[in-house]
Amino acid sequence: MDVLIKRWYLLAIACVINLCAGSIYAWSVFAGPKAEQLSQILGQTITAGDLSLAFSLGNGLAPIPMLLGGYLNDKAGPKIQIVLGGLLVAIGLCWAGASESLFTLFFSYGFIFCLGVGLTYSATVNTSVKFFPDHPGLAGGLTTAAYGFCSVGVPPVAHVLIQQFGITAAFQILGVVFGTVIVIGGLLSQKCPQGFMTTGRKDSPRSVKAAVNYNWSEMVRTTNFWLMIALLLCGAITGMMIFSQAVGIAVNQVGMSVTAATGAVAFLALINTFGRLAAGVISDKLGQPLSLLGACILTICGLAILITCTQGSDVMFYVALTIIGFPFGAFLGIFPGYTAAAFGTRFNGTNYGIMFCGFALSGAVGPWLMNALSNNGDFYYSYLAGICLASLGVLLAGILKVRSSRENTCKLQNASC
Repeated sequence: MDVLIKRWYLLAIACVINLCAGSIYAWSVFAGPKAEQLSQILGQTITAGDLSLAFSLGNGLAPIPMLLGGYLNDKAGPKIQIVLGGLLVAIGLCWAGASESLFTLFFSYGFIFCLGVGLTYSATVNTSVKFFPDHPGLAGGLTTAAYGFCSVGVPPVAHVLIQQFGITAAFQILGVVFGTVIVIGGLLSQKCPQGFMTTGRKDSPRSVKAAVNYNWSEMVRTTNFWLMIALLLCGAITGMMIFSQAVGIAVNQVGMSVTAATGAVAFLALINTFGRLAAGVISDKLGQPLSLLGACILTICGLAILITCTQGSDVMFYVALTIIGFPFGAFLGIFPGYTAAAFGTRFNGTNYGIMFCGFALSGAVGPWLMNALSNNGDFYYSYLAGICLASLGVLLAGILKVRSSRENTCKLQNASC
């Protein structure tokens, strides 16, 4: 089968794999029942908050499998990496279900399972982007959107399994199913031929890609890298701030019930998922810097609306969530393709793994900043900080846009830049 046709099947396989790899988002459903189970086993009170280290550990260590997986993917392709990731996902979830101590739960879920997720995600996203040098935003948007959709689809399924079969069996059923699908998908995956390029693309400034494939050490010595990772930090920290306190904002500021607030969080996750896909496609048309500039402006508008929300302003709250959730997803959907476009596809696995460290850092800084600036349910200064970060993001995206236009013009004119 011709590679130009086969790549679409491989993209579909990558999306199915990520629908399973995103099962990390089911943690909030697992935490409560698992805490009750461990309380009975250990004879002491264990709360869901006590188990949060498992989820935090997995997210904190995320750059490690991203970097390791990126290197493996650049060298050997995605097959072995995804199969290994699927096996670790199955082992980690099954072991977490059977764990009878905090240590084994933290190790099985926070390390083994999340290592498998990171390896899998790294392989699917980077391989897809390599196969679509003409549509990097579409490829990155689809694969990251499939991963993000689990935040909407998996928790209800996990809840039903827990109710029907108990927490241990629920962990193990999902582990076997997701692990099997990921392994089969890995066996069907294929390495992108080195130097693969599509034909028939318009030679316009937006379609010009990196003429040189930068390795990681060359990439980090460029000005564009530091501008890009700073832009990613500005956008992701702001999104993480709102995601980390969405329930608290809904209850304390808007006056929603806990049930209604939970529904608002699910809505925010859905908008975030849609933003990954839509923004990826938009970036293929407008270019990555301009699309990210628009995302930062939307974030500013969303935070400004959030400042005006008071008790009973449910509609305005949902409007603000929509305007904030979409650009947050945009950063995740655009940056895999943006990294490849800026520094070449050959080493994109490793390069994006390094770039992803910016997002991982935002996961720690965003919630901390939100807590540090909030005061007994008043998030006014937190919103102002978010607006300042997004404004800095506008400036950074503008600089990147100017630099991109100048570099592409030089390439088209075969001039020295």
